[in-house]
Amino acid sequence: MSEQLKQLINKHQTTLSAAIEAIRTRHNWSPFQDSPSSKFHGEEKPKAGKAAFVARCHRPFDLKLPGINDWVGGEVSPFTQEPLGITYPACDPQAIIAAAKAAAPQWAKTTAETRLAVCVEMTEQLYARNFEMAHAIMHVAGQSYTQAFSGSGPNALDRGLEALAYAAEAMRHVPASATYSRNFAGEQVLLTKTYNLIPRGIGLVICCASFPTWNAYPSMFASLATGNPVIIKPHPNAILPMAIAVEICREVLEKFGFDANLITLAVDTPSKPIAMTYIENPAVQIIDFTGSPRFGSYLESTVKDKLLFTETAGVNSVVVASVDNLQESMRAIARGTSLFSAQMCTSPQVVYVPKDGIATGTGTVSFEEVAQTLVNEIEAIASNAKMAAAIMGAIQGQVSLNVVASAHEQAQAKGLRILREASPYQHPDFPNARTLSPLVIATTPEHQEMYAQECFGPVLFIVATEDADAAAYEATELARTKGTISCYMYATDDAYVDRWLDAYAQAGANLTLNLTGPMWINFAAAYSDYHVTGLNPAGNACLADLAFVSARFRIVQHRRPTTGAAS
Repeated sequence: MSEQLKQLINKHQTTLSAAIEAIRTRHNWSPFQDSPSSKFHGEEKPKAGKAAFVARCHRPFDLKLPGINDWVGGEVSPFTQEPLGITYPACDPQAIIAAAKAAAPQWAKTTAETRLAVCVEMTEQLYARNFEMAHAIMHVAGQSYTQAFSGSGPNALDRGLEALAYAAEAMRHVPASATYSRNFAGEQVLLTKTYNLIPRGIGLVICCASFPTWNAYPSMFASLATGNPVIIKPHPNAILPMAIAVEICREVLEKFGFDANLITLAVDTPSKPIAMTYIENPAVQIIDFTGSPRFGSYLESTVKDKLLFTETAGVNSVVVASVDNLQESMRAIARGTSLFSAQMCTSPQVVYVPKDGIATGTGTVSFEEVAQTLVNEIEAIASNAKMAAAIMGAIQGQVSLNVVASAHEQAQAKGLRILREASPYQHPDFPNARTLSPLVIATTPEHQEMYAQECFGPVLFIVATEDADAAAYEATELARTKGTISCYMYATDDAYVDRWLDAYAQAGANLTLNLTGPMWINFAAAYSDYHVTGLNPAGNACLADLAFVSARFRIVQHRRPTTGAAS
């Protein structure tokens, strides 16, 4: 091992050890600062990051990949609604796969500790470019500047580092060798056994448009750390963040003497998708998919001879059975459903409230008062342009506008009450931003078909149920049958909560109880929160646990009589 690599392992040993300690104890920890404030970063870094993003626009993204046969790109900023004008190298899939296969042997033979250190270095270099990344995320996904900086920067990198910690645990669990001794028919047999960690093969990471880095980082680092080359397949509407990430990771690999083609970029267009070309190639043995339930379900039913990890979508519900403080509870729900205009996999979509009202700390209130308080809290965000810009951001694509329009049309056709019309807010910095505040519909369980599937956009259904038990029953059944990633409950009766905890667990539904105050109810903390359970239709993977990484390598052994052992 070179002195350079020894120094790299020593450099990152403390960080990796701290990450391992965090996943064991589940406490709050991060090596990254997730606030973009200049008091942490100085005045120059934010300016340099924005300038770097601007310099990317209206020119080719110069990424030297194998087999380039075209240049494509059609990203449009949700904030300006103008094209970014960036084209990316489109490559022959066979050339990309061949390059990955050629790069694989050296990486597989490299020690696990070296691979881990190289990957931690990648996270460090990605963090160093986070201001540039924040603007890239903003202008392809529509996240607000603060959310793009934190949620798609340090929070996403924490998920990647979390996967590295699990990879370290999984690989260190296997000893390099062992001595085995046993008496057979009066004769002592002594064997030396050697255990080799063998990577599964090329990993394909298929990214979503709304949160490309948050799901991609854990997938790509889990595969790289365990010795597998990685091909990143970004969504055609959100290529730039992953192109930057691939560029940075390739630079790190080259700096430390490894083949840059251990990580490559596979871009396509909506009219000519290429994911299946990679999925069907025998060399691709690991597939990480984040995206639509339709394609995710197709993969789950057809991919049989490869390792498949999916996170798709579900219906996230809130049960409001009773509260201490009505306004604070409704404010928490309003903030959660307004964050990034409900374009998050953890966004609340359905709020169940007993039709005869609920108990509060100041007395019983009606269904109408609960619903109106929630609407008022949403309105308080939407009517304040500065607050709306920071919380709601912009609408990523036309598909979300269509979802809202369809829900409105169905509600009118069924004679349901519209408690709040969806409406754009005026962004203070981007007058042409594509924005939309939540549509709120009052309904009943007889119209479940309207809300029993993910509505990827700012739509909130408030459902009047027979009672609190009926609310929890439908919420858990919806989770079990349609999938969910995050569920929420407000209830002051401990006996009621205890009665339903097992039903949520059996439905594979992570549950947040009675959360109010400054923390977002749909915030998922790396190292502490398990994201997705794999127990319902919202996905088969968990970010992150040992199962997310341990199958990305296999163990092959050889054994022989120990030299010098008595016969």
